[in-house]
Amino acid sequence: MPKSIAVIGGGAAGFFAALSAKSANPNCNVFILERSAKVLSKVKISGGGRCNVTNATFEIDALSKNYPRGERFLRKAFAQFNAQSTVDWFETRGIRLKTYPDNCIFPQSNTSQSIIDCFLFDATAKNIEVIYQFHVQAIRKDNEVFTITSITGNEMKADAVIVTVGGQPKRSGISWVENLGHTIIEPVPSLFTFNMPNETIRELMGNVVEKSTVKIEGTKLMGQGPLLVTHWGMSGPAILQLSAWGARVLEGLNYHFFVLVNWLNETSEESLRGVLAATMTQHGAKKMSNLNPFPVTNRLWEFLVQRAEINPENRWNELGKKSLNKLVNTLINDRYAVSGKTTFKEEFVTAGGVSLSEIEVKSMESKIIPGLYFAGEVMDIDGITGGFNFQAAWTTGFIAGKNAASS
Repeated sequence: MPKSIAVIGGGAAGFFAALSAKSANPNCNVFILERSAKVLSKVKISGGGRCNVTNATFEIDALSKNYPRGERFLRKAFAQFNAQSTVDWFETRGIRLKTYPDNCIFPQSNTSQSIIDCFLFDATAKNIEVIYQFHVQAIRKDNEVFTITSITGNEMKADAVIVTVGGQPKRSGISWVENLGHTIIEPVPSLFTFNMPNETIRELMGNVVEKSTVKIEGTKLMGQGPLLVTHWGMSGPAILQLSAWGARVLEGLNYHFFVLVNWLNETSEESLRGVLAATMTQHGAKKMSNLNPFPVTNRLWEFLVQRAEINPENRWNELGKKSLNKLVNTLINDRYAVSGKTTFKEEFVTAGGVSLSEIEVKSMESKIIPGLYFAGEVMDIDGITGGFNFQAAWTTGFIAGKNAASS
């Protein structure tokens, strides 16, 4: 009898694990159990519908540093399958990729459908069956065979099981894994934007600062990169970095805290005062609203000037010492109150999941139940924005599938 492998979850890690298993052992019977009526939903909507498949961080130590949870674990896993492996995997299947200046890698087609079609075509070619609307309620193992039971009472049997159900917003979402004896690290949101209902900066929605530095007041947390002003507050990579690295800290604060924004990235007070002094000397007769010496939009510049309690119609040579100090502080140490968060619905990422201490990194096999494997965000792994979460899915899915099929 050929070996039978059940993959629970038809997302990125699930498909990659299934394809890896069939590549390692073409004779095994691989099937995917998907809870909903469609597969690869997160792949479809990721990256604004473009699918950021990985990041051009090809050195393993550097790559692993982009994971707030799972850095050491993934450093070892990336020795088997890393960002270069991902590029090679897709391009050998005819998916041309493009690297952008921020190192994010997308399909050249600029649509996630290319990635979905690649997976579905390969799965069909390898005779991988997808069983839809199979919502797992329980798993048990008797005489080396797993029985997987759905909430409707249907049963499927397999010699090996790979769990790839993704991050769960609530612990109860994977209670059946906990019932097998595994420790579940309490899930909390990661990669979310900051709500600022009482801050007038929301009126500048759509404004982007390409290089900023943002800190959480009272902590050592810091995010750098583009910052986007939205109708609810702030978003963009700098904010998303903070939400990822600070996932548990911010949850402990009940998402009520203050951020300190340096609109000029790492510009120091000393260098900023030098720029302002030169501007006042060289362009003193010009109105502040008509001369913006910094890489921010004119609209944001006027907002920041007013925030420093300065009339934008004032001329640069009218800037007194007190106003100058306020402007300096506003530009590099601007304080905003955060009251709540906004997550990305189907695109949510969580910190938490199956404890990595109970998973063998070389195989992704459970240390508690032989024949049970894990891949993707169901484990206590999550990355910052930029293609890192998909990379973790491909890596762990590849390793889990290969080992489930060959063991």
